[in-house]
Amino acid sequence: MSVTKNQLFKRQITLSEIGEVGQQKLQDASVLVVGCGGLGSPIAVYLASSGIGKIHLVDFDTVDVSNLHRQVFYSLDDVGKSKAAVLSEFIKKRAAFTDVSFTNKPITKENVFDLISEFDIIVDGTDSLPTKYLLNDACVIENKPLVYGSLYKFDGYVASFNVLQNDGSYSANLRDAFPEMATDVPNCSEAGTMNSIVGMIATQQVNEVLKLITGIGKPLANELLIYNSLQNTQLKMKLKPTVLKDKIAKLFKIQTYFDAACATQNSDWQISSAALKEQLSLRAQSRSLEIIAVLPNLKLPFKVNQTIPIQQFDVDKIKVDLTKTYVMVCQRGFNSYKATKMLKAKYPELNVLSLTGGISGY
Repeated sequence: MSVTKNQLFKRQITLSEIGEVGQQKLQDASVLVVGCGGLGSPIAVYLASSGIGKIHLVDFDTVDVSNLHRQVFYSLDDVGKSKAAVLSEFIKKRAAFTDVSFTNKPITKENVFDLISEFDIIVDGTDSLPTKYLLNDACVIENKPLVYGSLYKFDGYVASFNVLQNDGSYSANLRDAFPEMATDVPNCSEAGTMNSIVGMIATQQVNEVLKLITGIGKPLANELLIYNSLQNTQLKMKLKPTVLKDKIAKLFKIQTYFDAACATQNSDWQISSAALKEQLSLRAQSRSLEIIAVLPNLKLPFKVNQTIPIQQFDVDKIKVDLTKTYVMVCQRGFNSYKATKMLKAKYPELNVLSLTGGISGY
């Protein structure tokens, strides 16, 4: 079917605040969307549907069954496929005037500047704290606006960081809201989330992008919006731009922004679900196992010997039995692998294994 821009964007152009001029601004704009999951996938689809001229998607992951309840632009037939590739094809079928492309690998300290350099606005659709700080710091260094969104259970957070102000200065960035990267905040897969708040925060981020491009309304610059879905309440936390570019440039040089989710894991330090099930079914074998959950409140199909949250995982305080095999367990296999590495560093001869894929894949 052949359509014109006026047909496709008629309802939006009808808004006097947008009009033909505003719609052309959207057509001329380019946006980088990092993460194609619960936040990134609706962000990309809504931006394309609004008429953004150029969108590039970045995501290294594949579609998983557990994603589908909140990542509604994927189907059961897409399980196992590249998120970025599937989402790119979906957008091409409904956004005739959007040039969409994708990168099917993680964004890292080594490639971040190349990826953000060609785009007007960067959108953070990730659930990775290291990646959020990487994007923030790179955008500050390169003077790029960053539309931020994050989730924690029933709470959502949205802001437009590093926005050029009328006086030539730049608005607050992520480090003005949260100066240090927390190490004990679980992501959506580990803490859980409802699909409704994921969609709400995603469309809030879309709203910020459209305001920044068209110049209408008041973006969330120097403010962090915090929304609670259980009470339907929200508040805006005022921010002051105190962590400046020079300091962030120095931090960038020394930080690794390492994300375990993007790292290659040592297969010798892992145990598959099938292998663990087999060992648990054998009484003699099961007695030789010491299973430790490194996240609290996990819904487990088997008993664990200990629960030691990863943020409290102090190997110096753990009494080990060298005759046993230690199995670390978490939701997706990232924190358990982290705990495995810590134990192996302290006790190289100890047999320590991480449950591959965590409980989600058990």
